[in-house]
Order: sequence, then structure tokens, then C-alpha cells
Amino acid sequence: MPAELLRTRQGATQILTLSDPATRNALSPEVYAAGVEAVALAGDDPQVRCIVLTGDAGHFSGGGNLGQLQSVRGQPEVQAARVDALHRWIEALRACPKPVIAAVEGAAAGAGCSLALACDLLVASREAKFSLAYGRLGFSPDGGASWHLAAALPRAQALEWLWLAQTRSAEELQRSGLVSRLCAPGEALATALVLAQELAQMAPNALASVKELVGAPASTLTGQLEREREAFVANVNHANGGEGLAAWQAKRRPEFR
Repeated sequence: MPAELLRTRQGATQILTLSDPATRNALSPEVYAAGVEAVALAGDDPQVRCIVLTGDAGHFSGGGNLGQLQSVRGQPEVQAARVDALHRWIEALRACPKPVIAAVEGAAAGAGCSLALACDLLVASREAKFSLAYGRLGFSPDGGASWHLAAALPRAQALEWLWLAQTRSAEELQRSGLVSRLCAPGEALATALVLAQELAQMAPNALASVKELVGAPASTLTGQLEREREAFVANVNHANGGEGLAAWQAKRRPEFR
């Protein structure tokens, strides 16, 4: 049975599940295309406040299908097209105005690890393992792994992980600031859904502004201050800004739309 991206809803959360248990949810161009479509639909749906990306049958994703990769060696155009398809999904996750949470159990390897790192927040089981084994095969990474690690870690730590093709535990990633929340085995999705519910109570426009400010900061403090000013003024004058002030005055919980 080919890999699938299953879509379900729980309240205001869109759940996307990588599903191909026989291969630990190996990725494919079809899954990448389905991911781009699913993120776009969720981003445009006002009833969706958050996206949770997870894997089926106790694993997040074992990464790309090496058998398929072997079959297209010597066909650089085909290889490039497949990598581009993955990268379109990575860019869609980062560009989506809504929070995207990875819920990781078991293995998150290769492109599967890159996919988890591309999410805004990462919830992981204490038994989850994150592997970037490209170097063991004589490869370099894809899926934005080098960009996300370079942004989050000291240079030497990023290089060591990528060069030595190491497997890291969820605890190690939490100490490095890459994992947001740890949980008991089997509880990653439930923990991510609780986090998504918390985010769903916040103003969507403000969440989108913060994601943009943090995800693509200006190259100078002055430039970032200007962007913060523009976002702040826009959000204060948004209907949700009015609701927040009214709730503060009335000493009640705001109801953002």
C-alpha cells in the first residue's frame, strides 16, 4: 500500500498523519504534494486554528524511500524534482500563518527529521529518536535540516550532527531548545493536541504576526523594530485587538475570532 497523508480534524486542529507503517512512514513525492495541498487548505480555513503533523503506528517518519532513490541514480533531473517537491512542503509549513506542531514518536529520520524541524513547535516522546544519517550514505542533507540547525544551534554542534550522521534523543534536542515539550511514550499526539488547543484560544492574526517576525527576522535591529511597529499597530486595530482590550476592561477571558 503506498504512503498516504491522512487528514482528520479535532476541534479547531487539523491533524495530518504520515501513514505507511510497513516503511516507518517513508516519504514520497505523492505525500509531499498532498502535504502542500493540506497545508494550503488549512491555512485558508478560518475554522482551523492550528496544524498538527504526526506519524502512524508509533513512528513519525523514517525519511525518504532509499529504494526509490536507488532506482533514479543517474537521473539528476528526476532527483532534483523530488527534492524540490519536498522543499515546497517545507516552505508551505514555514509560510503557513497558523502554528504547525510536530508530534513525534519513535523514529524521525532523514527527511522525516527535517520535516519535524521545519514545524514551529516540536512535541516528542521521551523515546523518540532523531537521525540525520545522510553522511553514512555519502549524502548531504535536504528538507532544510542544515538551515534549521544552523539557526538553532552553535555552528560546531550543527556541523558535528550533520557530519557524523548522529542519532539524537528527544532529551538532547530539548536541552538544545529544538524540542518544545517532552512527554511519555505514546502521548506525543495527545500532548500536541493540548498545546494546539491552547494556541486556538489566542488571536490568529497575532499568532501569524509573531510567526512571521520570528521566522524571517530583519537583518538589523532597526529593520526588525520597524516590522514590529507595523505588526503591533495592525494588531491593536484588528477586531481581535478590540476584543482583547474589552475583555481586559471587563476582567473576562477574550473570545478571539
